[in-house]
Amino acid sequence: MQIRYILVAVLLQFHIPALAPSHSVHAEETPANTTATAQEIFNRKDTWVEKQLKKMTLSEKIGQMLIAHSPAKFQSADNNAYQKLSDLIKEGKVGGVMFLKGNTYDAAVLANRFQLIAPRPLLISADMEKGLAMRIEGATEFAPNMALSATGNPELAYRMAGVIAREAKALGIHQSYAPNVDLNINPLNPVINTRSYGDNIPLVIAMTEAFIDGLQSKGMIATAKHFPGHGDVTVDSHVNLPVLQADKKRLDNLELKPFKAAIEHGVMSVMIGHLAVPEITGNMAPATLSWRIVTKLLRKELDFEGLIVTDALNMKALYQSYTIEDISLRAVEAGNDLLLFSPDPAITHYTILNAVRSGKLSEKQIDKSVRRILLAKRWLGLDQNRLVNLNGIPHQISLQSHRKLAETIANRSITVVKDDKQVLPLKKQDNVLHIILEDKRHSLSGETFSKKMRQAYHAKTIRIGTDANSLDYRNAFDTAERASAVIVSTYVEVLSGAKSLELNSRQQDFVNELIRDLPSRRPLIMISFGTPYLVNQFPGIPAYICTYSSSELSENATIRLLQGEITPEGKLPVSLTANLP
Repeated sequence: MQIRYILVAVLLQFHIPALAPSHSVHAEETPANTTATAQEIFNRKDTWVEKQLKKMTLSEKIGQMLIAHSPAKFQSADNNAYQKLSDLIKEGKVGGVMFLKGNTYDAAVLANRFQLIAPRPLLISADMEKGLAMRIEGATEFAPNMALSATGNPELAYRMAGVIAREAKALGIHQSYAPNVDLNINPLNPVINTRSYGDNIPLVIAMTEAFIDGLQSKGMIATAKHFPGHGDVTVDSHVNLPVLQADKKRLDNLELKPFKAAIEHGVMSVMIGHLAVPEITGNMAPATLSWRIVTKLLRKELDFEGLIVTDALNMKALYQSYTIEDISLRAVEAGNDLLLFSPDPAITHYTILNAVRSGKLSEKQIDKSVRRILLAKRWLGLDQNRLVNLNGIPHQISLQSHRKLAETIANRSITVVKDDKQVLPLKKQDNVLHIILEDKRHSLSGETFSKKMRQAYHAKTIRIGTDANSLDYRNAFDTAERASAVIVSTYVEVLSGAKSLELNSRQQDFVNELIRDLPSRRPLIMISFGTPYLVNQFPGIPAYICTYSSSELSENATIRLLQGEITPEGKLPVSLTANLP
């Protein structure tokens, strides 16, 4: 009953009558036209859409193109950021909201609250590559894309996407910024890496199409990203501007293939990446702000009819050469329909409005984008129902079947890359040493795995962080010399702002010392709870396991693998060296 009271309180707060039972939204419902292709959806003439376009002011039209950001957690009515966003929504200066971190009930209540004050339905979105749990506590957490590809089973990708759609729709979220279809062809890529399905083009396409089907068959907009391909860079766009050194022939042969397949398969949205492609554009402008990339290549040459959305406009890659005003204007000039996560939506709105009024931008172009946005909202059924049923959340989120699917993916993806001395499964024995090599400061990575190793093997754990001194290394090596087996676990994962995905030189020296000086008969096993490419730093390691993820499910799968309870089925979906033509 308490949940129902929350919804009533929200409705009363805005003096809007509660919806009749026949109008309540059930998360399992999907629009009647989920089988329509993107080309059909965005080329149809729709009475509701045209009516809305005629009624809108120029200010409201521009507002439809802006996707603001909000934490998905409780905010009091007098919270400064909440008040600013609410005012923009009420005035029609924002047409959608992207949720950041939060929890299930707060997200759903906020979604309803924002929808109730909006003059037209909002498009609510989130980045859910690994599931809703990437943003919302209490939802199901899945392994990253590379783990999915390691299973070799597109059906698992389809089922995973279906679960994500079901859970997200229960909270009023309509668009997922996934799948990531970048080919990770550079092992040193610090920002894509395990977020990619790999570098095997047919496998990437199969996984991409299955994931799109899983989302869109359940009434969720899928978004292929990061166009024209973010897989062969060595710079994180959260930190600086990456450069893709590729001409058109190379793009056609590599990066564009998964995007072309996704478009032909009917993906409804494509996200543009913040990376320079100078051989295509003739300059160092980010793709997001380039007419040659957004309109000429994607819209015209690849014949994409759906929604084009920028990557987040708060990222540092854009601000080396541009102001927020420059970015806002250039993003629209380039041909983007949706401008995501401007650090100040009010400035972005004002800039675009003035540009149209002064003749720098045409209202006809704005109308084309808004028509696509409204057609997408119509496909989602938001013209009929904007609100979610809070009482239905426990029946949609983190169900046992969802968690079981996540466990299945973790079990089937775990990959034994090397076992030269046939030490797997590892026999139960005394005096097993577990060493954690950590690339982050003050991290608790590996704490739960250490407990599991203690339970399974009575293992002692030593942590070697980036700030370890010579005494720490000497102690770790001396302990390893006395151990009956040594397990080295690494937690080198993709994080926003990471400059590299490698262990530091001292940690590398330490592992190589173990490889060189430990008795050859002693089991030495390295486990990567993250990037598979780490093995490139240690070609002499006799046994190497990759899970692609540090989730608890991946740790559980690793213990079962070590004990022989599961047979490793995963296969590397990447080449361990740069995969260039």
